[in-house]
Amino acid sequence: MSGPESERVRWGILATGGIAASFTADLLDMPDAQVMAVGSRSPEAAKRFAERFGIPRSYASRAELAADDELDVIYVATPHADHRAAAGLCLEAGRAVLCEKAFTLNAREANELIGLARTHDRFLMEAMWTYCDPVVRRMTGLVHDGAIGEIRAVHADFGLQGPFDPAHRLRDPAQGGGALLDLGVYPVSFAQLLLGEPSAVRAHAELSPEGVDVNTGLLLGWDSGAVALLSCSLTADTPRTASVTGTAGRIEFPRGFFHPDHFVLHRPGRAPEEFTAADGLRSYQREAAEVMRCLRAGERESPLVPLSGTLAVMRTLDTARSAIGVRYPGEIPGDG
Repeated sequence: MSGPESERVRWGILATGGIAASFTADLLDMPDAQVMAVGSRSPEAAKRFAERFGIPRSYASRAELAADDELDVIYVATPHADHRAAAGLCLEAGRAVLCEKAFTLNAREANELIGLARTHDRFLMEAMWTYCDPVVRRMTGLVHDGAIGEIRAVHADFGLQGPFDPAHRLRDPAQGGGALLDLGVYPVSFAQLLLGEPSAVRAHAELSPEGVDVNTGLLLGWDSGAVALLSCSLTADTPRTASVTGTAGRIEFPRGFFHPDHFVLHRPGRAPEEFTAADGLRSYQREAAEVMRCLRAGERESPLVPLSGTLAVMRTLDTARSAIGVRYPGEIPGDG
């Protein structure tokens, strides 16, 4: 679609879990968005979700949702082990897609989705809200303008206390469980937003009895000499902070660096400077707003969340998984 900003974008929601509910609630507060349909493998779950949010149509299968020609875009919020199948079905049916993170299980699947989007000439974007955040965008602007000199180190972490039951999706290999894909994608995406794809990836992890990572550390390196020290955990409530250190200063983000409300710039001989950037939107609304802007402009991918960057992050996660020995059911040689 393309058209004026006043034209409402018609959304479909694929999945009925907590993230789908949060995203839908935020969409309903956006005057230029219209939630038209929800689809689930469970007709009862789809019906309950539709009734909860006042959605006109509920479908008992993803195929029926994908076939709805009145939808401009579908938000895919299934577990990431299902993203390739779910998002692929929507793209093949001619729908634009916003797909949750981690984008897929591995880079092969990510590349297949990108290929489908291009074959069918449809918009595709990873739901990486961090890249759409105005505070993060302000930070990247300062870094690119040389405010802290040449980047030497990035530090970031994201850990949850747990414990998680063995049956929980975060510990289920069949659902792509583990800290790395669910939480580690944020520190890795943050570092690669600033430095691009690393030339070296090292990783160490504690694995669960099921064979997924529950406490993981990453060391990324670049030819420039820059490094990133990153961690993710399902066993400890980490600070969830981030910092970027350069030859002429550093930038520090508070807890919740992946959707921050401010950061602090430190430079020698100057008082610390705090930066904020309010846009009146919540985190899910920011990525939805970017999708709708792209659709109206006729763009097939977002300049804020480019598909090349998403694919590069998946390659880094693949290399890290290979190093720690985590493989998922159904993967083929060369995956992970």
